[in-house]
Amino acid sequence: MGSSLTCAGVVWALLSFLCAAASCVGFFMPYWLLGSQMGKPVSFGTFRRCSYPVRDEVHRATVMLEQCGRYASFQGIPSLEWRICTVVTGVGCGLLLLVSLTALMGCCVSDLISRTIGRVAGGIQFVGALLIGSGCALYPLGWDSEEVRQTCSNRSNQFELGSCEIGWAFYCTGAGAAAAMMLCTWMACFAGKRRKQYPY
Repeated sequence: MGSSLTCAGVVWALLSFLCAAASCVGFFMPYWLLGSQMGKPVSFGTFRRCSYPVRDEVHRATVMLEQCGRYASFQGIPSLEWRICTVVTGVGCGLLLLVSLTALMGCCVSDLISRTIGRVAGGIQFVGALLIGSGCALYPLGWDSEEVRQTCSNRSNQFELGSCEIGWAFYCTGAGAAAAMMLCTWMACFAGKRRKQYPY
């Protein structure tokens, strides 16, 4: 059982996995946007949120429940832009993860990744990274939603944060996609071994 990857291919496989992991972790975590509401820290992802207001029937008041969770339904996501962002970024993360796991298998299975397949995998990584980048670019369009405005002192708007700030998960997702687009796509071209030509 030998590797079907060159030395550059092994580095590509490991780097691909790290980029995919960074993007997937960042995408899943609800720390893309950080703010506060009713004196409690609030954070948003594309489809998850931490801390949200609930009605306390005992005291007949609205209180902040300090828990993280996803929205009850896809339609519950605060804005259309965030719904599109969720789908686009999710598909992009899926593509990066698929290629990275295939590349890691190529480290152990001979004849799995040829020079041509490596280039195709690089193309898929480029598309995945482009989708994640598009999702990150769409995310600020949802900052004018009512939920975000309540968290950002009613001063947020599209591409205007108000009193909020961008969280580490947004940077993690974008950095993983950028590295995949610039490094992994290029390295994929040299990942697979050339097929040996047998004279017959």
